[in-house]
Amino acid sequence: MATDGTPANAFEAQHLVCVRGERPVFGGVDFRVVSGQALLLKGPNGSGKSSLMRILAGLLSPAGGALTWAGEPIFDALGEHRQRLHYVGHLDGIKPAATVAEHVAFWAHLRGADQPEPDALAKVGLEGLADVPGRFLSAGQRRRVSLARLVATPAPLWLLDEPTVTLDIEATARLEALIAAHRATGGIVVVATHTDIKMEDATLLDMAGHRAGVVAVDEMTGGVRDAKTSADEAWDQW
Repeated sequence: MATDGTPANAFEAQHLVCVRGERPVFGGVDFRVVSGQALLLKGPNGSGKSSLMRILAGLLSPAGGALTWAGEPIFDALGEHRQRLHYVGHLDGIKPAATVAEHVAFWAHLRGADQPEPDALAKVGLEGLADVPGRFLSAGQRRRVSLARLVATPAPLWLLDEPTVTLDIEATARLEALIAAHRATGGIVVVATHTDIKMEDATLLDMAGHRAGVVAVDEMTGGVRDAKTSADEAWDQW
């Protein structure tokens, strides 16, 4: 529990604004999820789901608003924030020559672990492919290798952008079970998807309601403070 009474695992956004280049993407995004909860991002192409996920991962700075963990701004301590999360984006990040086991070991080492959890491959149905190089994997198998990082080492926050792409029914069910187990132990999950995924009692955030139209934003070439001010003004006009 933080000193202000905020739960230790509370992930909160207030009035987030995203501008890419000089193009407003979305604004006015608010949410709060705590231990054991899930957030489901929906919306059409171009509504900013992936941009929001990158902001949540600390890979992209918002043009306005606040993003906090346990009441503390994540952009004040990005290294700490990145150590508390697993982010799985659109690209699987699979090297053709590296084996399945080598990929999972690499991701574990990045997080400071000597070895990945021994059952990581089994949990994504890849225990029989540990020695297979990436170039021989199907699209669905590559996706499962990427998802194996979720269970290779622990992290309280999972950020999953279109995680079921290329997965078959069985693999999707495995992922849903992993998400449920993670939440049962106090983990937080944020999923952006166009497809159905079972997450009991997940909070829905429809990005279509936050999407920007074609709006000219002037004077976006100044500093970060100027960019935030311009973005907020642009949002007020939408």
